[in-house]
Amino acid sequence: MSTVPELRITLDGSERAVAAGSTAGEALGADGRTVIAARVGGELRDLAYELRDGDVVEPVEIGSDDGRAIMRHSAAHVMAQAVQELFPEAKLGIGPPVENGFYYDFDVESPFTPDDLKRVEKRMREIVKQGQRFSRRVVSDDEAREELAGEPYKLELIGLKGGSGEVADAAEGADVEVGGGELTIYDNLDAKSGEPCWKDLCRGPHLPTTRVIPAFKLMRSGGAYWRGSEKNPQLQRIYGTAWESREKQDEYLKFLEEAEKRDHRRLGAELDLFSFPKEIGSGLAVFHPKGGVVRKVMEEYSRRRHEESGYEFVNTPHITKGTLYEVSGHLGWYKDDMFPPMEVDGGDYYLKPMNCPMHNLIFGARGRSYRELPLRLFEFGSVYRFEKSGVVHGLTRVRGMTQDDAHIYCTREQMVGELKSLLTFVLDLLRDYGLNEFYLELSTRDDSDKFIGTQEDWDEATAALQEAADESGLDLVADPGGAAFYGPKISVQAKDAIGRTWQLSTIQVDFNQPKRFELEYQAADGTRQQPVMIHRALFGSIERFFGVLLEHYAGAMPPWLAPVQAVGIPIGEAHVPHLERVAEALRAKGIRVEVDASADRMQKKIRNAQKQKVPYMLLAGDDDVAKDAVSFRYRGGEQRNGIPIGEAVDEIVKAVEARIQV
Repeated sequence: MSTVPELRITLDGSERAVAAGSTAGEALGADGRTVIAARVGGELRDLAYELRDGDVVEPVEIGSDDGRAIMRHSAAHVMAQAVQELFPEAKLGIGPPVENGFYYDFDVESPFTPDDLKRVEKRMREIVKQGQRFSRRVVSDDEAREELAGEPYKLELIGLKGGSGEVADAAEGADVEVGGGELTIYDNLDAKSGEPCWKDLCRGPHLPTTRVIPAFKLMRSGGAYWRGSEKNPQLQRIYGTAWESREKQDEYLKFLEEAEKRDHRRLGAELDLFSFPKEIGSGLAVFHPKGGVVRKVMEEYSRRRHEESGYEFVNTPHITKGTLYEVSGHLGWYKDDMFPPMEVDGGDYYLKPMNCPMHNLIFGARGRSYRELPLRLFEFGSVYRFEKSGVVHGLTRVRGMTQDDAHIYCTREQMVGELKSLLTFVLDLLRDYGLNEFYLELSTRDDSDKFIGTQEDWDEATAALQEAADESGLDLVADPGGAAFYGPKISVQAKDAIGRTWQLSTIQVDFNQPKRFELEYQAADGTRQQPVMIHRALFGSIERFFGVLLEHYAGAMPPWLAPVQAVGIPIGEAHVPHLERVAEALRAKGIRVEVDASADRMQKKIRNAQKQKVPYMLLAGDDDVAKDAVSFRYRGGEQRNGIPIGEAVDEIVKAVEARIQV
């Protein structure tokens, strides 16, 4: 009688024996519902993965980040199966998991309608209930081509796979299909007969069965170019979301409802703040009077804080000869994101995509001494970037923007101290605008060839940023390979009122541009030294920061930023002169105030002011006129009656000066 050989595996931190041929699921004792996959030797695997001697096995739970991604990837397969059953002519693109959901691209004759999505979702629910089993098998390139002969986009992906399994020049998300060194196909097998119901080229891993998709919903559909290129066919993309429980999905859908209410594009139109006229072009905003007021206040406060911190203001033109960006390196590294050149006087001129090369010219316009350093140059500079039409999004992704751009020139000895004080300045100013939750991201170089400069300079710059970040006490997240081509950077990530994260300020250390522009200063010992250059955009851009604040406050800007800070609402026409006198007193204190003298009834005037999210409503009737007072109505609905005019004016002025929220 022979004995079954055993495997020695590492599980839960301790080594134990399992029978030869055991799967990851058997070793973990997984039920396939809570623990839905395994991490083996650092790689995500199906529970059906057959273990080898010495494997290190860890459970992957459905509610973890990895577990959710696997579940959403499986939901994408279920959706694709449902689509091809309902629309047999549909050809498959790719179907990866994404943050909070999944999508799949299809080549179909006509765009999907809302009714089509309902049919697809209904069929998906039937497939989920059937409990079809996900089954992985390895195939050769030729076998994959033969099995998927009717899927032209899959054949194209197979052709892009290199010998190492890496995918060359493919669509985002394609690595879930053909990455990983070997080709695999996943079959959806009937729960009873074991016969294949559907198959897809896929790297995996997947859930044990379709039943382990507790909650999902199809969200919308839209066009998407194959492999992200406008030169390729436009496919139809269906987006969905999937969660480990209905409760989690309900939370997410409520979050989306709240985010929709806060969408700055909708608020911009409702509050008459800005617009994007088609006659001007995509990604180019115009600010209306009320939006102009908010922008002006934002800029004025920022200017004052910069003046107090020793910055000097400069101004540079919107276009320049192309040779400037040859010197800076941007034409070699950034040209695809720049608008095409215009020919002027026999040479190429470009709309400037950034201000730093021009600030370098200001530094180099005359000799500099170490006594002038650190030299902090600041500009509200308009720049232009040729964002692809598919990523342009309201004010948060535009083609024309105004950056609150600063460049600090300092000695190497001053660098660490300057970075520390700069990060403190940035965080304090963001807090003044009402953002209080932050973490930092440190973007560094990787081994690719998209970076310039010596490794020694990069190491020194990265260490300086690390030290400044550590002193801030904020959480720091690594971002390998995310640096600009000329130097590492810290990005300030801010959370808004509903928990979303926005990348705002960036601080970058640059040894390379000073070298390329041959910038120098005279040191204390008389030698000529190269300064360190620190790039810093505090808001990122005025436009983007405007959009972020609008969503953070859901349009109800704090009094100091509100376009109209107070509105006088008379009960009758006879009370208008009294409120005009109150308005004069407020204007004398710098308050932006209006009096609604329209023929509308008082209740409608109140509703209009509430819709415009005005912080203070000052009501007046006969008693208020007699007492030289007003009735105070706050944006939240609270009301105080009979407030003397002087007291009312003082309250509003103090709230504005203190930058409080009401």
